[in-house]
Amino acid sequence: MKQVIILGSTGSIGTQAVEVCKNIGYQVVGISAHRDVDTIVKQARELLPRYVVLSDPAAAAQAEQQLQGSGTAVLGGPEALCTLAGVQADLLLNALSGMVGLRPTLAALKQGRTVALANKETLVAGGRLIVDAVQRHGGRIIPVDSEHTAIFQCIQGEEQNKIKKILLTASGGPFFGKSREETEQAALAQTLRHPKWSMGQKITVDSATLMNKGLELIECIWNFGVRPEQVEVIVHPETIIHSAVEFEDGSVMAQLSDPDMRLAIQYALTYPQRLPSTVKPLSLTALGSMTFYPPDLQAFPCLALAIRAITAGGLLPCILNAANEVAVHAYLKGEICFGDIARVVAAAMDALPAGGEEYTLEQVLAADAAARQFACNFISERQ
Repeated sequence: MKQVIILGSTGSIGTQAVEVCKNIGYQVVGISAHRDVDTIVKQARELLPRYVVLSDPAAAAQAEQQLQGSGTAVLGGPEALCTLAGVQADLLLNALSGMVGLRPTLAALKQGRTVALANKETLVAGGRLIVDAVQRHGGRIIPVDSEHTAIFQCIQGEEQNKIKKILLTASGGPFFGKSREETEQAALAQTLRHPKWSMGQKITVDSATLMNKGLELIECIWNFGVRPEQVEVIVHPETIIHSAVEFEDGSVMAQLSDPDMRLAIQYALTYPQRLPSTVKPLSLTALGSMTFYPPDLQAFPCLALAIRAITAGGLLPCILNAANEVAVHAYLKGEICFGDIARVVAAAMDALPAGGEEYTLEQVLAADAAARQFACNFISERQ
């Protein structure tokens, strides 16, 4: 029985990870949230972890009061995430949302731990730091995203063979087939109506702009050591093929399943084993057919911006990510229109220095802060 720590246990991925751990009998020894006291206290009473962390100190104080006498230690504040990441366990699942996930990932890797990574920002903003930490300290990254776990599964046993191309599939989101003009003023309710996946609001908006696919493309570069031109994005509305890998001889390996994140989460937790799951089996005959299309970079400029960022390198992916986070949250609050998200990101990328290929954690955090401030100012000036 593996011992697991779940960072972000109250979010979409985190709650599904808790469900998976209960189903396969893994012990959850630590959980974290930002300020969702009710959910994490309920989880703590059910899972009986050794540690509970809330990055909001006031929320931590409330949780500590409610869990008094339970035997669970409650820690508070952003630094507590790194403390929890350093606790002895077989695996750390990072399901945090945003840049807050970078430092705990580094903390775990520097202790040689295995990290199941569902936090996109870790690799997008600090990919060089993560790769260096793995190489220096012997830790390991196991991807959790449905696309990256598909690629990861396709290359098992293929270590001696070179990857020619990664075929990164995208559902197309709720606006597949729409022009940029048609989505310019898209209502939030439309944007959040994803045709296949049930996710948090931020990632659902990213899926609608195709920024989510752009972030995943950047992750591919760091996860699998390929160049930007070796990753081809393919729109696949049925979301049955979660991604594929083409090898030098022309053979293509793909991973297929019904769209259910619990399967990707379970594979990351149980790797290298496979255990029975509660996921609905795939029936190809019931499916009947699958379709594939090239992405429309004119209609979805955020994907083009992500390709530009990773091609240029340096801190530009960090700037892209930070400006996008600010823009998406502004859209969720009704401060900007859907079409403005790409404009905010492009303006930040044009205005801020990308630096060189080598960078430190401090430089990543500084670039992140500068991009956020620029995006906030840009949005304010347009209102």
